[in-house]
Amino acid sequence: MTAVLPPPARRRRVPVRQVLCLLPLLLVAVVAVRHREVLAEGFGHLASARWPWLLAAAGATCLTWVAAAAGRQGAVVERLPRLRLLATQFAAGSANHLLPTGLGASAVNLRFMTVCGLPAARSSAALALYLLAEAVGRLGLLAALLIAFPHALRLGGLFPGTALGPLFIGVCAVLLAAAVALVCVRRLRAAVRSFLRTALGEARSVHMRPSRALALWGGSLAFPALQAAGLASVGTALGLPVPAWHMALAYLAATVAVALIPTPGGIGSVEAALIVALVAVGGPVAVATAVVLAFRIITVWVPLLPGALTLGALVRLKVI
Repeated sequence: MTAVLPPPARRRRVPVRQVLCLLPLLLVAVVAVRHREVLAEGFGHLASARWPWLLAAAGATCLTWVAAAAGRQGAVVERLPRLRLLATQFAAGSANHLLPTGLGASAVNLRFMTVCGLPAARSSAALALYLLAEAVGRLGLLAALLIAFPHALRLGGLFPGTALGPLFIGVCAVLLAAAVALVCVRRLRAAVRSFLRTALGEARSVHMRPSRALALWGGSLAFPALQAAGLASVGTALGLPVPAWHMALAYLAATVAVALIPTPGGIGSVEAALIVALVAVGGPVAVATAVVLAFRIITVWVPLLPGALTLGALVRLKVI
C-alpha cells in the first residue's frame, strides 16, 4: 500500500498592496510625533487669528490642488480622468511631505499616468515638462514682484554672504559631475539623448493644442501664486505689519532659495527660510514665526492625514 503524502504547504503571499496602503499612515504618525512641539505651537497661534482670513488661506490651499491638476493635464495630449487626477494631486501633496522634496509627488504622478496608459518615457517627459513650467512660473512671479517692489526684500538677510560661496561651489560640482558622466558613460548619454527627444516631442505636441498649453502654463503660474496668497492671508490674519504683496514676495523668494535642500516636503528648511524672508521684508521675528507655523499647519499638517488616506485608497483601488 502506497503512503498518501500530505498536500504541499501553500506559500503565503505577502499582501504588498495592503502594506502600501498602510505605509502613508505610518509615515504620517512618525512625522507628527517628530514635530509634535511645532504642531502644538502652530495650533496655538491659529486660536488667536482672525478666522475669515484663515478661511481664505484654506481656500487658496484647496485651489492649489486644482491648479496642479490643470498643469498636469496640460503636460499631456491625452485627456486624463478629471476626478482621479484631482484626487491624485491631493494624495501627491501628502506624499510630497513624507518623502524628500518633489520625489513623493513625482512618483505618484508617474504611476498615475502609467496606469492611465501612457508609456513610461512619455510619462517622464510630461512630468519634466510640468516641473519646468512650474519652475519658470515661480521664477517669473518672483522676478515680476522684485521689479514691482525693488526695495521690499533685503536679499542680504535671505542669502547670507557666507552661504553663497559653498552654494556656488556645490552647484558647480554637481554640474561638473553630470558633464563628466555624460562624456564618459555612453549608455547614459544615449539615455539622455532619447529622453530629450521624447520630451521635446511631447512639448511640441502639447503646445500645438491651445487648450493644453493654457492649462499647462495657467496651472503652473496659479500654483505658486495661490501658495503665496495663502501665506499673505495667514499673515493678515495674525496681524503681520507687512503689505500682502511683500509677503507674497517673501514666500516666492524663500521657496526658490530652499528648493535645493532635500528634506521631506521642505519640513524644517521651508519654515526657517520663510521666517528669514518675512523678517527680510520688514516683519518682526516673533510675529513672522507665528505666521509661518500657522501657515504650515493649514497647508501641510491639516491635509496630511486625509491626503495619506486618499493615497492609500488610490493604491488599493489601483488608480496608482
